Parts: sequence; structure tokens; C-alpha cells
Amino acid sequence: MTAFEDIGPRLKQARILVIGDLMLDCYYWGDVHRISPEAPVPVVRVNEKTFSLGGAGNVAANLAGLGCNATVIGLIGRDEAAERICSMLAAMGVASGCLDDTGRPTITKTRIMASKQQVVRLDEEDGRAIDTDTVNRLFESADTILGRVDAVVLSDYGKGMFASGTLVQQLIAACCKREVPVFVDPKGKDWQRYAGATCITPNTVELELVADAPVKAREDLIPAAGRIRNQLDLDWLLVTRGPRGMALFGEQDDPLMIAARSREVFDVSGAGDTVIATLAACVAAKMAFGDAAAVANAAAGIVVGKLGTQPVKWPELEAVLQDDRRSEPASTAWKVSDVQEAVSRLTRWRQADQRIVFTNGCFDLLHPGHVSLLHQARKLGDRLVVGLNTDASIQRLKGPQRPILPGADRAAILSALEDVDMVVFFDEDTPLNLIDRLKPDILVKGADYRIEDVVGRDLVESYGGRVRLVEILEGHSTTAIARKISETNRGTP
Repeated sequence: MTAFEDIGPRLKQARILVIGDLMLDCYYWGDVHRISPEAPVPVVRVNEKTFSLGGAGNVAANLAGLGCNATVIGLIGRDEAAERICSMLAAMGVASGCLDDTGRPTITKTRIMASKQQVVRLDEEDGRAIDTDTVNRLFESADTILGRVDAVVLSDYGKGMFASGTLVQQLIAACCKREVPVFVDPKGKDWQRYAGATCITPNTVELELVADAPVKAREDLIPAAGRIRNQLDLDWLLVTRGPRGMALFGEQDDPLMIAARSREVFDVSGAGDTVIATLAACVAAKMAFGDAAAVANAAAGIVVGKLGTQPVKWPELEAVLQDDRRSEPASTAWKVSDVQEAVSRLTRWRQADQRIVFTNGCFDLLHPGHVSLLHQARKLGDRLVVGLNTDASIQRLKGPQRPILPGADRAAILSALEDVDMVVFFDEDTPLNLIDRLKPDILVKGADYRIEDVVGRDLVESYGGRVRLVEILEGHSTTAIARKISETNRGTP
């Protein structure tokens, strides 16, 4: 059994408390076609408005995505943003210890996006240090549950909550007393307030600020990180290094250097939240620190492939870890999406004026006929999305002996094809509901169908989409392959 093999069930038992700066991330998605006549600025025509949790909220969202039992404590105002944060936490199953601070607005970051590019960001916040009464309220709220958690994450975004250092030191002392590990995502130049923590997780820029020296090269990084770890009496120091991967410093003289995942990078927003959440969750699940850092590295490789602040989900992380166990490259596992993420990706593609092509099937034992269909479909547009029947769906349609390959394997093979841009599972007998959610521009099936018999035809044509039939490669079918294998196994000539 590998170190990662049974981590999923253990993560579900992990109890994590997140304390820190709660934020609401708001995105206006649109496109630009002209400059304003009022001032030399672009006019963004808004197509969609989305919200996500930021700061400590995003750490909690990542923990919930991994299946952990998460609780978050932070400050919110009495405003619409606060109501939205509380609603989103509840929808994720995250327990909320949010405290009202009537003198501050809820921290909100509004980003105006046009064709994947950020045009401007609007910040609503009050970064003053919190007063003694608020420090006491926050500590008392945390202290009541410290005995019931397996790890604590302090998410410092420099918004005033940890400015004095008093609250941080109170929390670290209380956790040490209960032998609860403390993980800190640091900010600023004064890290003395984090002294005694179990682990801090700076990026290279943050570490350079404190070290007052360059640390990008390995020969500069090792002495600087070692010195800071000793000065702050840290058990561990995990440095995230972007394309250089990660470096984990502990009691050993040489750090554990973890290579970055090679994949397409869309947005690094929130990657640090994913790293600290995954690291804390794995340690809380009794995984060795080095192994936990490796899993956190895999999780970071997933979220940088998403646009905007989005948490990691256990199924996508599990797929990457499964690829690792098979010693196969995991560079295309990110193509496998759930429906919600698929809708989000399609929105971005459409904003770039890309045509979305959709086809579906079981794709059990991929053969030349499948490859031909997918290649023809991809040529009809800019992006090809494949709807893939789940194992349960195939069993209902084709009997208990199918599928021959489980869903994870079928998705991995499809996602490895250059023509395929995304794979999305559906559990119904037909892909109609999935088509309704994705609304592709072109729906593709093989020419062995009649146009009028294609599931989803009426729906696609109702909003101006098209249905196309492509040539099929005769003499190839999964059923024929399965029959031949069965006959061979029986010794039939």
C-alpha cells in the first residue's frame, strides 16, 4: 500500500479549524469592444457575475472540497457580502464561527474580467489592527473548540486581524498545550508573531522579504530558510516556489525538493490557500509531513489550471494520485471536470469566441472508430467536450458485464487525446441534462444515427446550435472487441 492509497477516507475524518481574514471574491466576466467616450478606459460588457470565497474562506472551501470537517472563524461586517459568505459556507458544509464587526465592511475584492484578462480590481476593506475586545472575542470563540480539532490553519492576509501578534501567539500557545499542529500562511515582514508554529508556508517573494536576500537559487534558499526556521522555532517550513515546485525544511540537513507539476497554468490565485489546506488536512489525517507536502503540491498543480479563485476537489486530486500510483503522467488529469467546473470553463471559452463541440458515449475500450469520431468532431469547432457515461449508467444500458474499463481509466485515456479538451461524467441513461447545462454550439454523433434520433437535437437547435453527423469507421466496436476477448479466453478458435 502506498502512502496515498487510503488517504480519501482518512480526510473525511479530519477536523480542521481555520482562523483568519475572511473575504468575498466577486468576478464580473465580460468582453471589450470599445473605449468609453467619457474617459480613456475600456467598456466591459458584462455577461456573468460570479462569487467565490477568498482568504480564510477559500482555505475552508478547499478543506470542504477534500471532504474534511472544516470550521472557519473570522470577522465580517453587517452587509450583503457577509450574508453571501455565510450562505456559501453553509452550502459547502463548513461550520461558521464568523463574528460581526460593525465598524468594518466585509472584505470584498471585485475583479472586472475581459477575455481572461483582469481589467481592474476594486477592494473594500479596513486594514486597521483589531482592538483588544475583538482579539478576546476571537480567541474565546476558537478556544472553545481547539480540543475537538486535529489541526489549525491561521490564514493571514494582512488585513488587521493578526497585526498586533497577540491573537496569533495566544492561539499558538493554546494549540501547543493541546498538541494540535498549527499551520500559518504568513504575510508581511514581521514573522516573530508566528514563533512556535508547527509550519509556515511562504512563497518565494514572502520569504525574500523576511530574509532580506534573494532565495530563488537553491544555494541561497537553503541557508536562508534554515536560519528562519531556527529563529522562529518552527518544526517545518514549506516554501512554494512556483514553477520550481516546493522545498520542505525540517530537522534534516537537506530539504525535500518537490518538483512542480507540468501543466497549463491559467491563474495562480488561491494556490497558496490550496497548499496550506491540503497540507494541514493530510497531516491531520496522520500522513507523514513529506508525503503531505507532495499531495499539497499535486493539489496546487490542479488549481493553477483553473481561472479565478477555485478550490481543489477530492475526485480530481484522487485522479492525480491514482496516476502517480500507476507511474503514469498526470499532465492531462485536469481535463476531467465536474459539471459545475465545466460550466465555468465553457463560459471562459465562449468569452474568447470559441465554438464548443459536444459528443458523448461510453468509450469503453477505446478503438480507432472512437478516435476517428473524436478527431472529426474536434475539427468542427475550437473546443471538444466529451460526455462520458458513468459505470452505473453503462451497467443499466449494457448489462452487468460492462464497462470493461472503470470510469477513471476511461476518462484518463480520453483526456490524454489531443483532440479532447474536457471530459465530463453523466450518470443518467442519456446526456440530455448535461447538454442542457453545457449548451454546446455543435452536437456530434456518428452517421449510424439519424438526425431526428439524436438525443438533445431539439434542445440544441432551440437555442441556435447545430447537430452534425460524422462518418464512422466501419469494422470497429467495443462489443466486437469484448466478444473476441471472451472467445479467446474460452479457447474458441
